[in-house]
Amino acid sequence: MLTPRQERILCSVVDAHVQTGQPVASRAIAADPRLDCGPSTVRNELSLLEEQGLLTHPHTSAGRVPTDAGRRYVVDLMLASGSGLQPARRLGISMVRREVEDAIRFTTEALSQVSNLLAVVSAPRLDMAKIRHVEVLALQPQVVAVVIITSTGGVSKMILTFEAPVDPGLVNWAGEYLNERLAGVGVGARILHSRLIDDGLGDVERDFLSRLAPAFLDEAPAESETALYVEGTSQLLSAGQFENVAHINELMSLLERRVALLNVLRTALAVPDVYVRIGEENELPAMRPFSVVAAGYGLAQRKLGAVSLIGPVRMDYAGAIATVREAARELSRVVQDAYADR
Repeated sequence: MLTPRQERILCSVVDAHVQTGQPVASRAIAADPRLDCGPSTVRNELSLLEEQGLLTHPHTSAGRVPTDAGRRYVVDLMLASGSGLQPARRLGISMVRREVEDAIRFTTEALSQVSNLLAVVSAPRLDMAKIRHVEVLALQPQVVAVVIITSTGGVSKMILTFEAPVDPGLVNWAGEYLNERLAGVGVGARILHSRLIDDGLGDVERDFLSRLAPAFLDEAPAESETALYVEGTSQLLSAGQFENVAHINELMSLLERRVALLNVLRTALAVPDVYVRIGEENELPAMRPFSVVAAGYGLAQRKLGAVSLIGPVRMDYAGAIATVREAARELSRVVQDAYADR
């Protein structure tokens, strides 16, 4: 545990380093009117903080820079007390987008623009969605299309070609039947197969529905196919926040390793509030030049995905925490209608 004065000095070093990217001199800290001590006391406190591994002392400068442990200490202070966190900026997600897919895309774009960091948002698995509406359409006498609209706003289509012309009355009947039987059923629900074909149907109707069945039964993807939305790569790189070119290459490699990013975001879902990993705290070696700030979104009883910002360890954690919290809250409001009964 640090003294209140040591905590204030550590926070000052972290804040100044975020702003300038340069080592922070003791005289700059001593000029803070909130400190009730002189320059010699500040230098002594800086030395003690360095001994505890919270600051480090570059060879080419008399100033200090925070270590990952120092940043972690400050982040934990903010999360515990709320002090220092910036007011959350409303992103307008719930008012601008009504469908979940659109809301996620808008969230990702807004996060990257507000923060100048890499924004990554994981979408709910498709098998969490419900069937909202089904269209069965005769495109040609022997060609039929099945269009499925889900509660998340997703649309899938399957085209089937038959050996002989299909009765238009059968096509119209199938559309009405499928909407009556399947509307509100989860895309990946076990009950879907039994609801699809009624044993009391005639042979013609049963055979026709059997041809349409793959449009519904093959709809749910594997969990590994969960969608990821990524924005802000160009802003992050153009901002010159990485001194080491190798770190940029590692970031590009990470974006290509979609499964690795998904695993990071799944870990964030288990954290009640905001998930923060700073530099060396990340389990993946490729992630250790970066920091991750994430928050889960979804229903009160179940999180469906995560909103995250990825950037250099010298990031504005107060702003990132407030931003992902607000984005998760707004996105949660959007998904309530789509997943209310799941």
